[in-house]
Amino acid sequence: MKFAIFGNTYQAKKSSYAERLFSILTRHGAGICICREFYRFLTEELHLQLPASVELFDGDRFEADMVISLGGDGTFLQAASRVGAKNIPILGINTGRLGFLADVSPDEMETTLNEVYDRHYKIEERSVLQLTCDDRNLMRCPYALNEIAVLKRDSSSMISIHTAINGAPLTTYQADGLIVATPTGSTAYSLSVGGPIIVPHSKTIAITPVAPHSLNMRPIVICDDWTITLDVESRSHNFLVAIDGRSESCRETTRLTISRAPYTIKVVKRFGHIFFNTLRDKMMWGADIR
Repeated sequence: MKFAIFGNTYQAKKSSYAERLFSILTRHGAGICICREFYRFLTEELHLQLPASVELFDGDRFEADMVISLGGDGTFLQAASRVGAKNIPILGINTGRLGFLADVSPDEMETTLNEVYDRHYKIEERSVLQLTCDDRNLMRCPYALNEIAVLKRDSSSMISIHTAINGAPLTTYQADGLIVATPTGSTAYSLSVGGPIIVPHSKTIAITPVAPHSLNMRPIVICDDWTITLDVESRSHNFLVAIDGRSESCRETTRLTISRAPYTIKVVKRFGHIFFNTLRDKMMWGADIR
C-alpha cells in the first residue's frame, strides 16, 4: 500500500509521533509520500531521519491508497481539502485535543495500521458543502467538510443575512454571523454557538445564527440536497466568509450559494469506534456530574 502523510507543522509535540508512524509503515513495506511543508518541519525543526524512499509532493498533486492525518481535527480538515474528489480514504491519528475526525489515539496507531493491512476497518462517507460565488479568492477552495460561516468583521456592528432555501425566503438573520454546517461539522463551530448535534450519516444541513439580535432565531435543520442563498448587508460594506476556518474578506454585493458538493470524504474508522461513544468520551455528553 502507498500512504500520503499530512501532519501538524506548528506544534512539535503533536508531530513527535511521526517517527514511530514511519517505523511502523516501513516494517509493512509501505510506500510513503509526504506533503513538502510537513517534511521540512520534521527534518529541519524536529531533525528526524526519514526513510530515503520517501516521496514529496506539493498541494494536491499526489496519488495514494490511503491518506494519514497526524495531528488534530484541523490537520484532518487540511488533509480533506487536499484529497478533495480523489476518493482516497483518510485515517486520522489524533495528537490534538478532542479528535472527532481524527479519533485514533497514538497508542492505537500500530494496532490500527495492522488492521488496515488486514482490511479490517470500515469506511464512513461524509458529505461536503460547496460554495459558489463571484469572489476569486473564495473559489480557490470552495469546499467544506465542517462548515461555511458568514461573519461580521471584528470592528463592525452586526450584519443582516437575507437567507433563502431553494429560492424561497427563509428569514433575515440580524446577528454576528451565520454557520451552515454538515453533520460532521455539527460538533464543531456550530455546536459552540448552540447548534444541534447531528449523527454523521444524516443527509442534512444545520443553519445556526451566531449571537442573533432576536432570541427567537433558533437553529434549523434542512435536507442536504436543498440550496441555500445568502445576501449580506453590512455597515462596513464587507464581511468575512470562513470555509473550514480559512477566512476571506468579501464585498457586500457578493451573493453566496451553498449546496451539497458532488463528492464525499471517506473516513477510515476502526470497528467498535461508534459516534455515540465519541460523544460520551470526548464531550462527557449525557454525564451527570452532580
